Amino acid sequence: MIKPRTPPGVMELLPRDQIAFQRMLDVIRRNFERYGFLPVETPVFELSDVLLTKTGGETERQVYFVQSTGALEQGTQPDLALRFDLTVPLARYVAEHEHELAFPFRRYQMQRVYRGERAQRGRFREFYQCDIDVIGKDALSVRYDAEMPAVIHSVFSQLGIGPFTVQFNNRKLLRGFFEQLGIAEGERQALVLREIDKIDKRGADAVRATLVGEAFGLADDAVARIMAFVQTRSTGHADAIAKLAALDASANATLAEGVAELREVLTVLQALGVPEKNYAVNFSIARGLDYYTGTVYETTLDDFPQIGSICSGGRYENLAGHYTKSKLPGVGISIGLTRLFFQLREAGIVSTADSSVDALVGLMDEARLPDSLALAQLLRAGGINTEVQLEPKKLAKQFQYADKAGIRFMVLLGEDEAARGVVTVKDLRRQEQFEVTREDLAATLKTELEQQRAMQAN
Repeated sequence: MIKPRTPPGVMELLPRDQIAFQRMLDVIRRNFERYGFLPVETPVFELSDVLLTKTGGETERQVYFVQSTGALEQGTQPDLALRFDLTVPLARYVAEHEHELAFPFRRYQMQRVYRGERAQRGRFREFYQCDIDVIGKDALSVRYDAEMPAVIHSVFSQLGIGPFTVQFNNRKLLRGFFEQLGIAEGERQALVLREIDKIDKRGADAVRATLVGEAFGLADDAVARIMAFVQTRSTGHADAIAKLAALDASANATLAEGVAELREVLTVLQALGVPEKNYAVNFSIARGLDYYTGTVYETTLDDFPQIGSICSGGRYENLAGHYTKSKLPGVGISIGLTRLFFQLREAGIVSTADSSVDALVGLMDEARLPDSLALAQLLRAGGINTEVQLEPKKLAKQFQYADKAGIRFMVLLGEDEAARGVVTVKDLRRQEQFEVTREDLAATLKTELEQQRAMQAN
């Protein structure tokens, strides 16, 4: 016998945990659509030469290749590979369908991606990403950058996982500041950007030590100015505007552009009605990926900073440069939901959900099966998700099954109830029992369920 086991690096859930995960997906999808984003799905695998561009990043060294058994027997090189994110497939999609799309193109995509990560707890080789992007043709207003934190606020407010802060910055701000210090654009500046992006993970002392080390060789005065700059955080909308106003951007065009763009983002964000307690400017955020060129975002849970960023993204100048000569600037964000769900569950923020089945119609006597089936159909027509016990069993076993499965209501129709035109309902959550007429059954259960959902929302 082969021992049943899942491969390392995947998250396989029991049904009630899967329900909790699915409900998070539903909230995210609903909010993406509420802001006017359109659904897109791309194949799980892409042609290797399309997927693997010449950038040679770390992610691309974790690719899973796809090969048929026939190709393996012939010794053929794999021409297909599993997608490692949703951005590269989006770039291919937009380039391929460019003349059929309306720009700015607003898409959301919620699918699994695959990476050959080293197997360890909380790191996954197969995981869900939930992305939105706005793609422009030739140009895209920075006002779209302000829309991203508004969507993040809408999503995480409805997920109800605790207070959170959308932190954002602009890479032009950082690049201009470094240019003023004599750290010119290029590989050295990129290394410094990646290092200061780690300040919240490694701590200021560790980053400072790295910057003065041999690998960077920066002067003590330059490092001191960098550390003071990147530890800037705003404490409210007015404070964010004041911190931007305090920067001397007169001598550097890149810095001045970054300041102007951030100020525009803040102005539009306020007009969108996002509470100022939920966003802040953080001058250390750079995002490690080099294709980000302007606004960058990271979202953290205020009470659980150790979880790290729960949603991130940014602005890029040319999404599909490898596939088309058209300039397609854009801005987007991504939620890695599998990792987030795992961490929220570990922290006790989310828990096993009730069943998506609301009611179980019991069966005490074989002769009453037609009545039980008709009663279930009545409940379904009234909007109640209903299961039927199709074989008569001892009542205690039926209650035990419903309780273990997380079903709230047990509905019983015996000979006595049928004679009186009523049914008996056992509320397994409240441990209460009551009778109700068949005609009022669905409406009564629906009211109870709506009250429960309202309490959970509050």
